[in-house]
Amino acid sequence: MIGATVVATSFLSGIFGMAGGIILLGVLLVFLDVAQAMVLFGAIQTVANGWRAALWRHHARWDIVWRYVIGSALAFAVLRSIAFVPDKAVVYLAIGILPFAVYALPKRLAPDITRPRMPQVCGAVVMLVQLFGGAAGHILDQFFQASPMDRRAVVATKAMTQTVAHLFRIAYFGSFAAAFDVVIPWWVYAGAMALAMLGTTLAAQVLERMTDTGFRLWSKRIVIAVCIVYIARGLWLAAG
Repeated sequence: MIGATVVATSFLSGIFGMAGGIILLGVLLVFLDVAQAMVLFGAIQTVANGWRAALWRHHARWDIVWRYVIGSALAFAVLRSIAFVPDKAVVYLAIGILPFAVYALPKRLAPDITRPRMPQVCGAVVMLVQLFGGAAGHILDQFFQASPMDRRAVVATKAMTQTVAHLFRIAYFGSFAAAFDVVIPWWVYAGAMALAMLGTTLAAQVLERMTDTGFRLWSKRIVIAVCIVYIARGLWLAAG
């Protein structure tokens, strides 16, 4: 089940640059503790995003990427000093609720990743949400939805930033490895990474045929659908 989910979600993220990650994390949390799920998820997503970044590297906005890294690094340093690990209910609720909060913002306040200092803000916000709430790809997406960048530039630049973000995720949650009850075998990581590359490669031709309008429309629809499911899951876990 996890293997099939890795391929499907990498394919989805390969098209839209998002959505696949939050679905994959939700599935991993069914089988693993939060810290373990985060490390495996980070490894899979690092490869998926890194491979996607390599495929679309000529379309990436590097000026945005390096400023994003600065914001992420500062937020990571602050959060590591706190050493907070959320429980599953918090992760599901955070994933589900936060996109609706962003959608509720007036258009004039919609975050645009191409504006001055916005990449640093984006990097810090995404890192905070990622480590406190588990996944932040849908938050990152909002900074790109309001930008004038075309779909190839969006996917390439987001892949670069997400590769960095997931490396930070591995470093953060991996530091709690001593508390893991079960050690995940190396071959699970290797197999999952290979499947992530397969799904990402298959998605490239679909992205080429999609229009920018369809890209933005379906991105929003998928995020909303997944978030509704996760809110229900989070409330169920909190009540139980």
